[in-house]
Amino acid sequence: MSSDPETPQIYELPPRLAARLNRPARKSAAASSRRSSMSSLHSMRSAKAPHPRLNSAHIAQELRRTSIIESRKARLADRAAHAEKVRLRAQQVKSAPRTSRGEDRALAAQQAREQHLAQVASNCAEEVKRAKKIAEETREKRSAEYAKLREEMNERLAMAEKRRLQYQQNYRRHRASSQATIDQRKSMLGIKEPLTEKSAAKLVQKAWRAYQRRKILSDFLDLKLDIAHVQSKTFDEVSKILSQDEVIKKTGRLMKLCGLQDVIGGPGGEITAIRTFLSAFLLLGHPQYVLSHEGDREEELMDRAKVLLLQFQRVVSRQPTELNFSPNSPIIASLSEAYSDFQLAFEAWKNHDSTNFIETMLAQFAELDAIWQSVKNDTTGHVAADYKEGIRYNQTIVLARLKRLIGPEKALSLVNDAVKARRRSKGTKRPTGDVRPRSTTTQQSVSVQLEDTPPTDPISAPDARITSSELNKVISPLPENRVVVHELLVNKDYRIELDTASEARQKLSRTVFDAMRRDLSTGDGDQWIMSMASILRNKILRVIPNGKPLYAQVSETIDLDVIKNQLSVGSFSYHKFFSFMNNLLPKLVSPARDPLVKAFVADTGDDYVERLAKLMNIVDLLSLDYSNYLLMCSAPELIKHAASYEQSCFAKQFANLPLTKTKQWWRNARDKALSDLASRPDQSRPTSISSQKIYTVGLADTFISVNPFEDSIVPETLELDISRIKKTRNEILKMMVISSIILTAKNLLKRDVRMRWKTQVNRMWDLPESTAFTDPSPYLSILESTQAIPPATKNSLAGTIDRVLTDARSTPAISHPVMKVLLQKIRSHILGRLIAASSEERLRLATSASEVLSAGGLAEFVDRIGLIVEELGKIKQVDWDAHGKWLDEVAEEVARDERS
Repeated sequence: MSSDPETPQIYELPPRLAARLNRPARKSAAASSRRSSMSSLHSMRSAKAPHPRLNSAHIAQELRRTSIIESRKARLADRAAHAEKVRLRAQQVKSAPRTSRGEDRALAAQQAREQHLAQVASNCAEEVKRAKKIAEETREKRSAEYAKLREEMNERLAMAEKRRLQYQQNYRRHRASSQATIDQRKSMLGIKEPLTEKSAAKLVQKAWRAYQRRKILSDFLDLKLDIAHVQSKTFDEVSKILSQDEVIKKTGRLMKLCGLQDVIGGPGGEITAIRTFLSAFLLLGHPQYVLSHEGDREEELMDRAKVLLLQFQRVVSRQPTELNFSPNSPIIASLSEAYSDFQLAFEAWKNHDSTNFIETMLAQFAELDAIWQSVKNDTTGHVAADYKEGIRYNQTIVLARLKRLIGPEKALSLVNDAVKARRRSKGTKRPTGDVRPRSTTTQQSVSVQLEDTPPTDPISAPDARITSSELNKVISPLPENRVVVHELLVNKDYRIELDTASEARQKLSRTVFDAMRRDLSTGDGDQWIMSMASILRNKILRVIPNGKPLYAQVSETIDLDVIKNQLSVGSFSYHKFFSFMNNLLPKLVSPARDPLVKAFVADTGDDYVERLAKLMNIVDLLSLDYSNYLLMCSAPELIKHAASYEQSCFAKQFANLPLTKTKQWWRNARDKALSDLASRPDQSRPTSISSQKIYTVGLADTFISVNPFEDSIVPETLELDISRIKKTRNEILKMMVISSIILTAKNLLKRDVRMRWKTQVNRMWDLPESTAFTDPSPYLSILESTQAIPPATKNSLAGTIDRVLTDARSTPAISHPVMKVLLQKIRSHILGRLIAASSEERLRLATSASEVLSAGGLAEFVDRIGLIVEELGKIKQVDWDAHGKWLDEVAEEVARDERS
């Protein structure tokens, strides 16, 4: 706006605008900033250039934009590729099967466990292989040492004998000098110098010792105790000779002279050493009586006994003047070494054999306790008084022997365990829980009367019309009174069991309820409902005491007249009936049946017949529990009158019927008893025999047999024991099979037959019935799991098992010799104990049962055979008391037929 354009004027800004516009300059960006780049500076300069027409500025700007865009595209492409990679990884993880942390841990633990077990198995296999190798090397080394020692000993003996012969052949008197010495002249002239007291004492002592040695040796030689003399006499004679005090005294003096001392020590060590030495004569003279079998220990013992007696024979065969009894003498040292080896081997064999002896004595003690438990409650026949003293005396002897062998505390502990185990095996199986009905807890007294029960008639046709009493007899699970009384006589702890698994009972119940369902569907089931109501009413009221409020409630609710009127007008309600029973049953049944009642109450289906069947089952269990309660309370009174009751029942059943089967059974038993007596040595066939012995033989043949069971072989007097006969026959067959296998295995493995293999036998006994006599593999696997069996022995044992099972399946054609011998031993043992007349004889046989059966290869079945003997003894007594009159008549009739 100045008029003078040549001189421009400068104007100052106001303070407020100057302060706003004149701010401090911003700091430069970082070196990595886009504005500090060369392209950015170049573009800024080109933009501020005074000549914008130049194309270089535009070109730089375009290049910068292009580079920025390309770098951004590259970064975006990298980000997209990374995002796609992450998305694919997430998709793979999502699609992969998911496993929980617990499953992973379990899988890892299982893999680690398998690896550990495989490692342990490989280590164990290596250890077993190493142990076997070491044992084999030790055995070979020991055998080689024994062979080497035996050869050296033989060589020494041969060299000594050779030197002795050479000395005898080349012996010549040494040439003496021509001039005798002064002492020789004096001796020739009989001139002796006087002896001193000391030298004279030495000469006397030397002569006395020589005399004592000669006397000790001559006293022993007078006994004529050598192998040839021992073998020429029987075992009993030799045992009697060796047990004489004179023989023991003379042998002890000679052993002391030879320096044979007791190696084991302890009280009575001197007598033990003498008896151990004398036992070598028995071992070599009668090994079949001393050793039960041939094993490694027995072979070693026989070899050392032979070496000992050979060395001893060398000593006693020489003259006393030729022997030097000093311990440094070679012949005495050899004898002492041989005796030490024999004594150690004898102690090892005796300790191994004492284990079986202890088990046998424990079985004897338990058998005596079982006999006492069976007769202690007998007061009428005075059996307890006869047995008490004998049982106590024998138990005292057995316990004293056990205390002497293993100590008082251990003996008492083992005896208590054996008695408890025997009593547990004898006890009956009881249902778990309280099975007493709740309604019986308030009853003060119980009385039971035996009433005759007519035989039950089955349903002849599915659509038959039957009354309530007939239907009750058909579907009732309770046995007849005669059966209950008979079982109570045989077993005073007998309790009735519900045989719900019986095929006949299931078939019968199914037939009854199918007929009921069919009639209900056609509208003709009123008679069925009335019969079922009558059965339920009678069974429930039988359990409830009369006069209780619950008794009146049941009587009013299950009123037969009311139910009949409701059925006639069609107003009977199944829902109300089952609701009443749902409320009633928990008040009646025992606590042990509560789960079954809860399941019945929870069932609200429309199949009333099925619900009624379940209800009848629960009421049957209620009646069963109540009957067992009454039976437990009244058992002592029932047993008093049981024999007369069974006689009356038998008389009514066979009043006009001939006892055909009993007569034939008696005839067969009589022939068998006479043939058994005639087969004994130095006896002819007898003409008469007692009735008790004939009956016992027939009873034993009926129960102890492997022939197929037939009803015709069972007499009418034993018809109530058919189930017991079948059970006992099956047990006898199983005993024969298992004992044959175990006995063969012991003989092949050179084990003692008296040793009890309880674990193996129990596992074989528990094999299922379906495969017990068909599959041989379980038996072999059980033996392999407990015994190391070589391949050759395994093949032989497998063949034996196959033959035994084949014979068991093809009874009565048993051809295996071991099974035949075992059956004969079982029969003879049981028959001998049943025939024993006096209590002393029965007690003696029971006490020696363990030894007899163990020696016969039945060591594992001593308890089971004892239970069979006890059961057969009770059956014999019960049957003879109830049917003795008829059996005597049959015996007289058979005798008349024989005479005619």
